[in-house]
Amino acid sequence: MSSKPTDSIPVPKTLLGRRSWSIAFRLVLLFTVAAAVLLLAAMAASFFTVMKHVGHDNDRYLTDKLAALRADIASDAGPESLANELKIIRAADKAYAVRVMNSAGKVVAESPKMQQLLPIAVFPKMLWLPGQRPEPEIYYAHNRKTFALVTSFADVGNQRLTVQLAQDQTHDVQFASRYGALLAGMLGCAVLTCAGVALLVTRRGLRPLKQLAESVERIGATHLDERISIERWPDELQPLALGFNKMLGRLEDSFTRLSHFSADLAHELRTPIAILRGEAEGVLTKPRTPEQYREVIESGLEELQRLSGMIDNLLFLARAETIGSLNRSYIDGRAAIEKIREFYEAVSQDQGVEIVCRGKGEIYAEPVLFRRALINLITNALRFTPSGGSVTVSLEHQEGESNVSVADTGCGIPSQHVPNLFDRFFRGDAPRSAQGTGLGLSIVKSIMQIHNGAVSVQSDLGKGTIVTLTFPDLEPTTS
Repeated sequence: MSSKPTDSIPVPKTLLGRRSWSIAFRLVLLFTVAAAVLLLAAMAASFFTVMKHVGHDNDRYLTDKLAALRADIASDAGPESLANELKIIRAADKAYAVRVMNSAGKVVAESPKMQQLLPIAVFPKMLWLPGQRPEPEIYYAHNRKTFALVTSFADVGNQRLTVQLAQDQTHDVQFASRYGALLAGMLGCAVLTCAGVALLVTRRGLRPLKQLAESVERIGATHLDERISIERWPDELQPLALGFNKMLGRLEDSFTRLSHFSADLAHELRTPIAILRGEAEGVLTKPRTPEQYREVIESGLEELQRLSGMIDNLLFLARAETIGSLNRSYIDGRAAIEKIREFYEAVSQDQGVEIVCRGKGEIYAEPVLFRRALINLITNALRFTPSGGSVTVSLEHQEGESNVSVADTGCGIPSQHVPNLFDRFFRGDAPRSAQGTGLGLSIVKSIMQIHNGAVSVQSDLGKGTIVTLTFPDLEPTTS
């Protein structure tokens, strides 16, 4: 039969194939992508706005140029004069080329060398009418120049002439290319800058988490007093640091109490074990009478009973610290107290101590735990109340809570011992240290913590002690 190893550590899914991205990488990536999208939108809007403005300027120039050509053609006296005029226009403004044809399609006049770069066939067939928005066609010539081509007309007397106008837009295309490259370069630099700034800010912002991780790595039994300084921490991370410091405080307190408890437990167990061992070694040194053997066995049995009671109490305390919820209910407090008084009636009569019950009302508690807490208090009160004294158990119900107090007329407790009464194995000075295991009041405190209640002590040396248990009522549920 094979045994399953108990020391195996589960491996996170992120280490079994699923890649885990760091918070810094995610923040930098999201910030960079967002900045890149915004910058791209802004630069694209700027580019298209500038290009639209250039296009409108070109359209206006084309319109003005055609209007001037129509006026020149209308005032022209003949083809030779028109040809000379086109040469003058071409010399003055090399950004335009003009061709004029008659109704038969014959070239009347054209700009110099226009036929080589801009044949008649490359111009659009649709005529551009005056008053309309120009819609030129883009033509890429063999000399790597770009032209905007339009076709219109001009009336000279009874004759309609066709006018082909070409605008050299090579400079505009080059401007658009350089402007786009400039914006792309600016976009790249801006994205890299944003990524660098995001990385720097993210690392500085997450530096407290790195400090926290380093603190967690250093935590051990000898470093529980370490705390994290949150003076320069972001507001969002300060609750995390405060919670971590509080957790360290609780761990330190628990570890300290556990260390003290272990030392006290070892001390408490050492005494009865030493007694049992000494008595056993004593009776083995030489033969004894049956009566002597019986005395040793009875003494050992008493110590064993004390050890058994101590173990039972320790087990109860261990279970009380891990209990999840209670089956609490409203119980008749006076009836429960009377039952406990009847249980102790014979013992109290033998000691000459009177047990008195006062008050009435309901208590919201777990019946078994309530009985155990009250039994522990009455046991302590009877143990330290001399003959002729009394133990008074009082019940009083106030708004939102029930108070159960056990008052005795015993020797009282010194004021310096009152704060330590509920510590485990604490028994103080004589005469209270003469008996008991020092766990009764610790159990009472644990029971009250389970009930979200409280326990308090008032004591006057030589006059007696009053221990009060406070049980909160059931909180009303809200619909």
